[in-house]
Amino acid sequence: MSVTESMIAPQLPPPAPPRPFTAARFAGILFMAFWLVVFGLAASSIIEGFDAEKFYKYGPKFLSGLSVTIVLVLTSIILGALLSLPVAFARMSGSRILSAIAYGYVYFFRGTPLIAQLYLIYYGFGSFKPQLEAVGLWWFFREAYNCALLSFTLNTAAYQAEILRGAIESVPRGQREAAHALGLGGYVTYLRIIMPQALIVALRPYGNEIILMIKGSAIVAIVTVFDLMGETRRAYSRTFDMQMYLWAGLLYLTIVEALRNFWNVIERRLTRHLKR
Repeated sequence: MSVTESMIAPQLPPPAPPRPFTAARFAGILFMAFWLVVFGLAASSIIEGFDAEKFYKYGPKFLSGLSVTIVLVLTSIILGALLSLPVAFARMSGSRILSAIAYGYVYFFRGTPLIAQLYLIYYGFGSFKPQLEAVGLWWFFREAYNCALLSFTLNTAAYQAEILRGAIESVPRGQREAAHALGLGGYVTYLRIIMPQALIVALRPYGNEIILMIKGSAIVAIVTVFDLMGETRRAYSRTFDMQMYLWAGLLYLTIVEALRNFWNVIERRLTRHLKR
C-alpha cells in the first residue's frame, strides 16, 4: 500500500472552447462599429465647430430649460404615483363598475399617443373658454405648462397603475394567507407585507417609466413650454446651428444615464437580502 506524502497542486480549469464566429456575432460587431462611427463624428463635429460665444449666450438658457424639464417630469411622476394607487386598486376590486372604469382609463391613456393627449387637453379645453371661466378653471387651462403637467400626470398614472397592479398580483397568495393566520388586518397586511414585496418587483419598471417620461417630455416644446427642447428650438431658430440639438442630446443622455445609475444603486440596496 502506498502513502501520498504531498498534495496534488491545484490545476487551472480547462480553457473554454472558442466561440464560433456566427452571423449574429458579425452583425453585432457591425452594429457597434456603426454607432462608434456615429458618436465619433458627433464628437468631432462638436469639437471642431465649438463656438464659445454661442455656448456662453445659450448655455444658461439650456440649463433653465433643463430645470423646467426636471421639475415637470418629477411633479408629474409624483402626482401620477398618487393617482395610480386608487386606479390600481379599482382594477383589482371585485366591483365590476369600478374595475371597468379603471380599465377604460388605463386602456385609453396607454393606447393613445402622449402627444395626442397633450393636444386634446391644450387645444380641446381651450375651445371651452367661456364654460371654464364660468366654473373658475380657465386660470389653469390657459397656461401651457399646466396642460402639459395634467397630460403627463394622467398618462404616467395609467402606466404606474398597471405596474403596481402587476407587482401586487405577483406576490404569492400564501403571503396573504399567512398574514390572516397571524390575525393581521387587511390594511396592515398590505402596508407591511404585500406592498414592500410588490415595490421591489415594480422598482425596475418604475425606473423605466421615469426614463420614458424624461425623453417624452420633449413634446411640450410644441405647445410653447420652454423646457430643454423648447430652448433648443428657440436657439436653433436664431443661429441655424445643428450643434444646438447635439448639446440638447448630450444633456438628455446625461440625465438618463445619471438616473439609470442612481436607480441601479437603489435597486442593489433594496434587494441585497435577495442575493446569494
